[in-house]
Amino acid sequence: MATQRITKGSLAIDKILYDFIENEALPVAKTVLDIDSDRYWANFEKVVLDLTPKNKALLAKRDDFQAQIDDWHKNNTYELSAYKQFLTDIGYLEPVVDDFKISTENVDDEIATISGAQLVVPVRNARYALNAGNARWGSLYDALYGFDVISEADGAEKGKGYNPIRGAKVIEFAKNFLDETYPLTDGSHADVTAYTIDNGKLSATIGDKVATLKDSGQLIGFNGTADNPSEIILKNNGLHTIIAIDRTHLIGKDDKAGVKDVILEAAVTTIQDLEDSVAAVDAEEKVEGYRNWLGLMKGDLSEEVQKGDKVINRTLNADRTYTDLNGQSQSLHGRSVMLLRNVGHLMTNPAILVGGEEIFEGIMDALITPMLSAIDIMGKNALRNSRTGSMYIVKPKMHGSEEVAFAVELFERAEQAIGLPAKSIKMGIMDEERRTSANLKNCIHKAKDRTIFINTGFMDRTGDEIHTAMQAGAFVRKGEIKGQTWFNAYEKRNVGIGLETGLLGKAQIGKGMWPKPDELAEMYRTKIEHPTAGASCAWVPSPNGATIHAIHYHQVSVKDRQNELLSEGYPSIDELLTIPLATDTNWSDEDKQKELDNNCQGILGYVVRWVDLGVGCSKVPDINNVGLMEDRATLRISSQHIANWLAHGVVTEQQVWETLKRMAKVVDEQNKDDPDYRPMSKDFENNIAFNAAADLIFKGATEPSGYTEPLLHKARLKLKGYQGD
Repeated sequence: MATQRITKGSLAIDKILYDFIENEALPVAKTVLDIDSDRYWANFEKVVLDLTPKNKALLAKRDDFQAQIDDWHKNNTYELSAYKQFLTDIGYLEPVVDDFKISTENVDDEIATISGAQLVVPVRNARYALNAGNARWGSLYDALYGFDVISEADGAEKGKGYNPIRGAKVIEFAKNFLDETYPLTDGSHADVTAYTIDNGKLSATIGDKVATLKDSGQLIGFNGTADNPSEIILKNNGLHTIIAIDRTHLIGKDDKAGVKDVILEAAVTTIQDLEDSVAAVDAEEKVEGYRNWLGLMKGDLSEEVQKGDKVINRTLNADRTYTDLNGQSQSLHGRSVMLLRNVGHLMTNPAILVGGEEIFEGIMDALITPMLSAIDIMGKNALRNSRTGSMYIVKPKMHGSEEVAFAVELFERAEQAIGLPAKSIKMGIMDEERRTSANLKNCIHKAKDRTIFINTGFMDRTGDEIHTAMQAGAFVRKGEIKGQTWFNAYEKRNVGIGLETGLLGKAQIGKGMWPKPDELAEMYRTKIEHPTAGASCAWVPSPNGATIHAIHYHQVSVKDRQNELLSEGYPSIDELLTIPLATDTNWSDEDKQKELDNNCQGILGYVVRWVDLGVGCSKVPDINNVGLMEDRATLRISSQHIANWLAHGVVTEQQVWETLKRMAKVVDEQNKDDPDYRPMSKDFENNIAFNAAADLIFKGATEPSGYTEPLLHKARLKLKGYQGD
């Protein structure tokens, strides 16, 4: 069936998208902006026509650099000094700009000054989007009880009903947290029999003694009455903790002090994602994400959720209120401050045709999503996201400072086209491509009055490391990559350059995702390394993960750590450019097969859900049936790693085909209970998902930057029956 399109000048807009803009988006924008349909589409067309040639030129430059690098590696043995000089000569390495500090204004505290966990969720999924928005506050009791931070040994199994043995261990952990974070002048929170507020101080009765906080400044307020509070509001390292009290509650009735829960300020910020964690190949799927974002900005997004035999209508939470120590009513932001990740510069989308060609999706996102945010930017919604009149767009997959400058120009043009205040659109720069890492200071400089976020993304960054040096030689095994020189340099340079350019107190410095959503005990043991490294935020896969990770920001003062790191310097560009090549490729046949099995199983498990079901991010069981959060970044590194080993004869095409077919049967078995799942092994030759997975490997060396999006989009559009207009 031909796509129905509405023509506006040289734009041919899919009717699904056009109707959404006309009937849902513009009517909201008109309430706060001087904008109408004709002017919007005329401005839209002008920006597209002006910037499309620039976008194409930037992509051509990527290809030219890659061709030159491939040719150099084919004709030279890798040696650092010669390699570095070559990269300088061709312009890949840019002359470093003079020292500067970012000057971004009107940034919410949650991004500028408060350190904490950051959720990333696919905005196409309304339930996930709402859960993330509401994950600003999380029950520590629930997060501990439901996950493996608390062992199930010694009778502490979760079970179907409440297990008081497990409950006691949860409470013990929580009270220890209170002792470590909010210590009393005498005794333990575990022994308190009553909490009251006395002359602006916390009184904690323990036997015949009354203790108070060692640091009285940690108490900021309460709910209820001073002599019978229902909530005690505490604050440490910029994060709030609530001791909830109710002696009639199932848990509170058995607690000495009537404590029913300890509530942590958890996901301070959330990235609602239109990119790596979504599958959105056409107008229908893009509009699902756009509509949910509009609902989040209006504050009226809702979703019915089945909980047992009950149906719950989930909406965004209101702000919290409390009484401060002067008796005045105060409020706490009830929701995570939301950023929106747009797509990068590469992909096009058939949602709009421009002179018969698909529009660049990044340009489309930039001209639509700020309009959806206008009601929040102008402060006319009931549930504010930004209280400073800003929209926070995370821009991924940019290569070098020219591409950042292009994004800045795009944002400026979007503000003008829509009628938004200048510089109201802020930029998060994802440091996940090698040319950006190598020129990070220059990249930040290009957006110095818009930058609110930089981060490291190990998976995408490793995928680009492999692709850029595809012809240099065989890479080490995937599990060894984090131990290589370049990786340490990459992580430390990101923080160091961010601090050097003035992000402390003005913008976020982030670290990557915890990939095992069910294994929070390991996360609790290890992810403290992120705030210790100077990161003011780090990604988590779930609201409960955010609650557990929040503990780390009480244990580490990121502000103090960043001030320490300012004087320590960071690794050299030479270390960053040290390619993680294997010194010896004589691995055993068993080791090589294990590597292939692991990579192929992960690729197939993700691709089949992306192509067949349109699921861009999901918990995919690995070869050992451990659920891992997979998105296109994890897919990129796995496919590029096999492509590299193929290119250098470590494995053969026959081995890879055999492994793919054997692992397809494993993935089919893992998904056999999903009624929507389509087995791959029944027809390898014609199964679209299976062949897309194979293409990612066998065409991986020539796909642009090793990205997976072009082949995935092509496969899903084929499955949906789209063959062009």
